[in-house]
Amino acid sequence: MALLEIQGLTKVFGGLTAVNKLDLTVSQGEIVGLIGPNGAGKTTFFNLISGVLKPTRGKIFYKGKNITGLKTNRIASRGIVRTFQATSVFPEMTVFENLAVAHHLQTKASFMGAIFDSPAAREDNRDIEQKTMSILDYMGLIPFKDELAKNLPHGHLRLLGIALALAANPELLLLDEPITGMNPEEVNTVMGKIEGLWEKGITLVVVEHNMKALMKLGRRIVVMNFGRKIAEGTPEEIQHNKEVIEAYLGTEEVV
Repeated sequence: MALLEIQGLTKVFGGLTAVNKLDLTVSQGEIVGLIGPNGAGKTTFFNLISGVLKPTRGKIFYKGKNITGLKTNRIASRGIVRTFQATSVFPEMTVFENLAVAHHLQTKASFMGAIFDSPAAREDNRDIEQKTMSILDYMGLIPFKDELAKNLPHGHLRLLGIALALAANPELLLLDEPITGMNPEEVNTVMGKIEGLWEKGITLVVVEHNMKALMKLGRRIVVMNFGRKIAEGTPEEIQHNKEVIEAYLGTEEVV
């Protein structure tokens, strides 16, 4: 059984069909790359899976259960978490505080218990601090833990965005352009972190415009154009697919 199964997924905005009858399956433990030109429908596709948008037609199954149209928090609680192109952080909070707030959404203690410093709240706080430091360590952000998020360089801000997603303990992580705008050194660092998440057992679907990096990362590549899936296969197959070359790359092959 597929971890994620998409059947005929369609989203229409007025007269514009942003995602058009898209079928896709993602198995447990895969890294799937999703590419396509601007306006191909990639971000809309992510928004449909994560509950930010409701589909016009079609169905979404996760672990065999229909999650079509569920709210974002209910989908996230089942294990599907996404990042955003514009990283959603609290700019006036430190890196540590940002991640601690994300972890607080997972706590067991009640609101009143937290106010009166109940034993459950103290246990949660210790657990949150430990988990926060563990994620910051993995993402290489401990040297920046006391830095305000608004002062982070672009690459580290992207890392914080991924760290915030990890706080929700995802089984399926949707990464929306995680390395866009980075220099080659930053790209290598972040791609290494992403592959490490896969090695830890997290299933990944990655949207990215940096095709050289994505071709190295993705074991399977899906190509969208004008809301449709036009190709699917290994990086080698996609590199030589004539429809992909014509629709996405003009006359040059993917390299």
